[in-house]
Amino acid sequence: MSEQVLLQLKGVDAHYGKIQALADLDITIAPGELICLLGGNASGKSTTLKTILGVVRPTRGTISFNGERIEGLPTGKIVSRGVAIVPENRRIFPQMTVRENLELGAYLRSDNKAIQRDMDKMLELFPRLGDRLHQQGGTMSGGEQQMLAMARALMSRPKLLLMDEPSMGLSPLLVENSFELIARVNKQGVAVFMVEQNANMALSIADRGYVLQLGRIVLTDKAENLLNNPIMKQAYLATEG
Repeated sequence: MSEQVLLQLKGVDAHYGKIQALADLDITIAPGELICLLGGNASGKSTTLKTILGVVRPTRGTISFNGERIEGLPTGKIVSRGVAIVPENRRIFPQMTVRENLELGAYLRSDNKAIQRDMDKMLELFPRLGDRLHQQGGTMSGGEQQMLAMARALMSRPKLLLMDEPSMGLSPLLVENSFELIARVNKQGVAVFMVEQNANMALSIADRGYVLQLGRIVLTDKAENLLNNPIMKQAYLATEG
């Protein structure tokens, strides 16, 4: 791993009222890395993303992005510093066209010529979107909506792309296609932090992984080592088809 640090969570706790959702979380992501956060339901995966984005405020610990502390900042300011998210279940704007959804991804930018260049780049990266540029997002398939959600997030030119359960609701073939696209985006230099239940698929493209149980990191290693780890095989990999 590079000695540079893009995102660092250090000793982070988070609560919903009196219920502790995250406990002493330590996570580090270097520029350009693809990292997955694995765990079952109610393990704290989505809460981790919400805490990074400022939706949930940590009750202890620090979060640094690009060398600056961001815990306590409003979500809009965190996004403006170079963090974008592809939310669970895509959450595109169904009544808006593909083009309008992409334009909304660049709402914090004012460099119109560069925005158009990035729009062209997105249509090159996701050719299917070019065929549906004037189609309402809600009329597209789940796989196409996933492409649109990714392209919309990338229109903000993020340094870090957060992905919340990218395989959710997709057929096995579309899951494979989706992960290929995530790997392609990462190869273009965008760091990716992916929350996922499908451990096999996530680890097949990731550099490293963290395993979360009841809000605590219980295992972390290179992706290839986690794939061969007996504890991982028993708890997360053996039951997956």
